Amino acid sequence: MEITGKIIAVLPAQSGVSQRTGNAWKSQDYVIETHETYPKKCCFRIFGEDKINQMNIQLGEEMTVSFDIDCHEYQGRWFNDIRAWAVNRNIQPAPGVGVAPAAGAAPVAAAPVAAPAAAPAATAPFPPTQEPAEESNTDGLPF
Repeated sequence: MEITGKIIAVLPAQSGVSQRTGNAWKSQDYVIETHETYPKKCCFRIFGEDKINQMNIQLGEEMTVSFDIDCHEYQGRWFNDIRAWAVNRNIQPAPGVGVAPAAGAAPVAAAPVAAPAAAPAATAPFPPTQEPAEESNTDGLPF
């Protein structure tokens, strides 16, 4: 499964020693927030010090996280475990999301924002505007 968004929290790393094998382990949790109309947040975990260092996730990064969901039981209660196995940083932030204006720049109010002409329609945040079709209405009524 995958989720795309912005990293909004980097939680402290946890470590310990496995009672079963005696090997040291390390994991770290992160929270990602989507850019939907109603944003969703998801806490995921990276297990293993080598993977934590390799992925090197930083606060505020835009990315797509690939993960697996698993569930385990402990003392009669069930817990979900969302473990990331890959991250993709080749994500462009949504237009106007997380972009702060330059210092001293005046905010632009009521100025229409045009989509870039070279952007394909599939990546535009809104569908292209369409002019209403000319009607051959000769009686002057709007309907």
